[in-house]
Amino acid sequence: MADAILTLNAGSSSIKFALFADGGNIPQQPELVGQIDGLGAKPHLKAKDKNGQALDDIDLALDGPAESQHKAALAFLVQWLHEHEAGWKIIAVGHRVVHGGAIYSAPAVLSAPTLDALRRFIPLAPLHQPHNLAGIDAMIAALPGLPQVACFDTAFHRSQPDVAQTFALPRKYTEEGVRRYGFHGLSYEYIADVLPKHIGEEKANGRVIVAHLGNGASMCAMQGRKSIATTMGFTAVDGLMMGTRTGNLDPGVLLYLMDYHHMDAKTLTKLLYKESGLLGVSGISQDMRELIASDKAEAKEAVDLFCYRILREIGSLTAALGGLDALVFTGGIGEHAAQVRESVCSRLDWLGLELDSAANASDASRISTPKSRVTACVIPTNEEWMIARHTAELLT
Repeated sequence: MADAILTLNAGSSSIKFALFADGGNIPQQPELVGQIDGLGAKPHLKAKDKNGQALDDIDLALDGPAESQHKAALAFLVQWLHEHEAGWKIIAVGHRVVHGGAIYSAPAVLSAPTLDALRRFIPLAPLHQPHNLAGIDAMIAALPGLPQVACFDTAFHRSQPDVAQTFALPRKYTEEGVRRYGFHGLSYEYIADVLPKHIGEEKANGRVIVAHLGNGASMCAMQGRKSIATTMGFTAVDGLMMGTRTGNLDPGVLLYLMDYHHMDAKTLTKLLYKESGLLGVSGISQDMRELIASDKAEAKEAVDLFCYRILREIGSLTAALGGLDALVFTGGIGEHAAQVRESVCSRLDWLGLELDSAANASDASRISTPKSRVTACVIPTNEEWMIARHTAELLT
């Protein structure tokens, strides 16, 4: 049996997994990949092999509330993997963990003290961290003695200068951990790793903005392929407008909603994370594809606002970098929504970016013209591979 590394991304409503062959160098194509989605509603498992052939596409009979479904889904996944890993021996599990606090600037092998530290970060990411830890607990119980590795979404941003991570609050709050952490770090780390292959070493190490655009969206300014600034802050609701999240919001709005609409923390959390963004503005959908296809004015307004917020943040990040050499689009929207890319790039001629409309329409990897001073490109991200690679490196 050949050695393999399992990667797990346990979220609030879905569990994504992949199995990578470990033969020294981790191939970017997993042997199998899948997810269980619809947790809390109608759980469903989909999985395919490395050739894209379906391995399973089934509804899961899981009863109870979301939390109990989550535990049952993890138990089901372990059993499913045992039945489908023929020819592969899982030697380690790599986990995506949203929050590593200010402590972890690199992946870590999980131990009892490490898990205790990660549990203390739950107040910093209450909607994500508990589910990440539930996945870890399930795998430790199902695969005892196997090395388990945590890879943090916040780690990549620990290279930022202190001034980029600090809020203008009394020191007692910043000292207890209220600071800008940034997220989507595994995606940005992957882009930083492969960027020289796409735009050359010199530009890759220059002033680069990466736009990770999906249901969750953020942007990162890099120099020397390290994070200099990012749009997300203390939580993953800050910065860009997203599928159902508000993005940047005047704190006074929250005070108004508390005073005049009598909203408590639970109600505000639901509003900020689940009912706003593209869904809230359009009243139609959080799916960019549906909004672009719609002829309703509300859908157009949502798309326009999404693009406008990207433009505003590009201006801010460009100022932090002192200029711009390259702009990279990644994530589901970034990779597939040509209309969004065109709306953004067509208004960046002041930076020296000239869009190649035909290349953009065909989702080419390079979407700027040869004479454009700022190189614009589209690079698919691969967070699972980053987790597998980090896990393999720590094992050795």
